[in-house]
Amino acid sequence: MLKRIDHRKMGKSDLGWLQSLFHFSFADYHNPQNMNFGVLRVLNDDLVAPGTGFDMHPHRDMEIISYVVEGSLSHKDSLGNQGTLTRGQVQYMSAGTGVLHSEHNRGKETARLLQVWILPYRKGHQPSYGDYPFPWEGRVGRLLHFASGPGGSAPVKVNQDVNFYALALEAGKEISFPLPQGRQAYVVQIEGDSRIGEAELSPRDALEAIEEDLTVQAKTDSHLLFIEMGKS
Repeated sequence: MLKRIDHRKMGKSDLGWLQSLFHFSFADYHNPQNMNFGVLRVLNDDLVAPGTGFDMHPHRDMEIISYVVEGSLSHKDSLGNQGTLTRGQVQYMSAGTGVLHSEHNRGKETARLLQVWILPYRKGHQPSYGDYPFPWEGRVGRLLHFASGPGGSAPVKVNQDVNFYALALEAGKEISFPLPQGRQAYVVQIEGDSRIGEAELSPRDALEAIEEDLTVQAKTDSHLLFIEMGKS
């Protein structure tokens, strides 16, 4: 089963310094029919103006991944971690029993990031943090497996049975993404245009796929995110 999600029909927010698309219910966008996709609870596509950002605020019992698309993102938290990420790099935080953190755009251009929240398989984990400067080339023409569950092979470990992949695919190329029985995936067309099955995806669109092998065909140079998990 494939279901295309048009970004023009997603939840929206414009705070001036922050413009967001909400793939699922979040903040003032509440839709009881669109709370999650399996263990994927939040996926926000954020544009953060230069010199602004999210001041220190709390999280708990959530696995949080930030994927930087454009510009830079600076992080600081109550665990003593701080650093700055740029295009294609990943930040991971297991909020667990509770953590405070801030995220700011210290650069001179608008920053774009995808912020993803995953429900953990249990509450009460010890909070942890990591950031990973994955080279861009690692996802060109192939799937970069950058996050997985505790028993997985990806560098980033998430407290849930979930896998994250990034892909940069040149126009005219295609690649397969197997999705066996009992598994489902949420795909984000970050940049460019592609075709998956009968679905035509434009920038910022998404696709839900359940127990169906995918073939991605890039119509223009494309950049995609795949979040694969157990079927809910």
